[in-house]
Amino acid sequence: MKCAFCGGELKKTTVTFSYEEDETYTLVEHVPAEVCSQCGEKLYTPEVTEALLQFAKQPAEPAKIIHVPVYDFTERAVAL
Repeated sequence: MKCAFCGGELKKTTVTFSYEEDETYTLVEHVPAEVCSQCGEKLYTPEVTEALLQFAKQPAEPAKIIHVPVYDFTERAVAL
């Protein structure tokens, strides 16, 4: 199958899906997807998409919690 955006080859793999709403971030690991080898675009089946929507609507107990530093590009860019 070809990528709808660039025509590159799609490869079946697993990815980490990220979702942000109102400064709340959700990461879902090991999500089946087809990823374009050329541009990196990710394609999900309708079933996977529905399952991801359920994560957003009904959060469950996370498998793990990570702490992520956040940087402000504008502060750094001014210093450059």
